[in-house]
Amino acid sequence: MSDIPKDELLAVALEAADRAGALLRDGRPADLGVAATKTSPIDVVTEMDIAAEKLITGFLAERRPADGVLGEEGASSAGTSGVRWIIDPLDGTVNYLYGLPSWAVSIAAEVDGEAVVGVVAAPMRGETYRAVRGSGAFLGDRRLGVRPAPPLAQALIGTGFGYLTSRRAAQAEVLRTLLPEVRDIRRGGSAAIDLCDVACGRLDGYYERGLNPWDYAAGALIAREAGALTGGRPGEQASTELTVAAAPGLFGTLQDRLETLGAWHD
Repeated sequence: MSDIPKDELLAVALEAADRAGALLRDGRPADLGVAATKTSPIDVVTEMDIAAEKLITGFLAERRPADGVLGEEGASSAGTSGVRWIIDPLDGTVNYLYGLPSWAVSIAAEVDGEAVVGVVAAPMRGETYRAVRGSGAFLGDRRLGVRPAPPLAQALIGTGFGYLTSRRAAQAEVLRTLLPEVRDIRRGGSAAIDLCDVACGRLDGYYERGLNPWDYAAGALIAREAGALTGGRPGEQASTELTVAAAPGLFGTLQDRLETLGAWHD
């Protein structure tokens, strides 16, 4: 891994995210509509999701043609360099569709299945979060750090919901029990931003079932480099089954409570 040019990967990710963010911010048509649906009629894709992924993959093909790519909107190639880019061109599509500001471009570079660079650009916040494995997480020139871990009862927790009716019903049951046990719950609509909010200390913790690698690859690295712990079910890595992030001292308590509540299954 020491031979991988992490600084170069970071520079590429930052430029790609900046270009895609500008396209999404400045190119959003007034009559933006749904271009397609995925898992359900409310799991939507817009023409701008597709355009942003095309921009990012085209840029990566020019700058690092030997790398692999995995993108939410279908981009997939193995590559030969040992580097693979994990791309969510528009995390928070429903927010974007409705004109809400909480959406982001998420780009991670991984080596041997492990994220080494992560960038999350949130243009409507005017913020770009970044991290290189082993070198900390930053927002602009400010080094990020998680909040000191509070007791669960005083924790502000972020979460999100799936698009399948059966999954939503199960998530609502988990939330019904968890809500009285914490300070409050926030649902922002972008997993990448939620993970960065843990890194910034704007949330004490975060959990969600049903995420894909492009949803959490960059944000989870940024959270870890800011001092958070990330994972899935106890003893497991973050996955589609469950993703959890929190400050040390809160992480285990939150993870164990989610396990007891069955937050990892529908």
